[in-house]
Amino acid sequence: MVHTSGSLVSVGALVGDQARAAMLLQLMDGRAYTATELARVAGVTPQTASTHLRRLIEGDLLVAVAQGRHRYHRLASHEVADMLEGILRVADRTPSCTVSASRSMPALRQARSCYRHLAGVHAVAITDRLLGAGHLVPHEGHWQVSVEGAAFLRELGQPLTELLRLPVTVKPARYCRGCLDCTERRPHLAGLVGEAMLDSFVSNDWLRRVEGRRELRLTPPGREALWRLFTLAT
Repeated sequence: MVHTSGSLVSVGALVGDQARAAMLLQLMDGRAYTATELARVAGVTPQTASTHLRRLIEGDLLVAVAQGRHRYHRLASHEVADMLEGILRVADRTPSCTVSASRSMPALRQARSCYRHLAGVHAVAITDRLLGAGHLVPHEGHWQVSVEGAAFLRELGQPLTELLRLPVTVKPARYCRGCLDCTERRPHLAGLVGEAMLDSFVSNDWLRRVEGRRELRLTPPGREALWRLFTLAT
């Protein structure tokens, strides 16, 4: 594929609008939202939101799925999520994920969703423990789960248990990789393994999602589990 300056300008224009940026940041939690919900987030009318969403869909940044009487919007791909996370890492200021923002919103820095996987202080510390124990092994462009690592991670529960029992049918980087954390500037676990780990933590009630926000709240059982499994003092 040949990339041109026009391609970059086109994507930049889509992301660069304040209302569209607010919608995209909301969708970074990995969930799907209606136009009305995204209009509320962006502070615009539903009619204006629909115009913005149509442009994002035409630009292949979002997809819309009809369910019953509603249409739900989500990021079009993991590549779009990676692009947005990359922009956040290099931005001087953003409303949701910078060092300055994390000082005013410490819970966001501690634990949040980075698209569909776990990010923040806890995510980086967990990843450090997994790498240090040899459960994850870095390779060029991706990470591998060792035999011992698979046995350890299966104990975290579903859906991670089931994922690690199945043969790998996707590209290695899609299955397991590091993702540079935008506040900690160090990698946390991403890919299908990272997504399943977050889902397992939520299923275990170790973490709870906050409606309409990327922040994740650590529960008392979660604090005990992170100390027992990863020696994390939370």
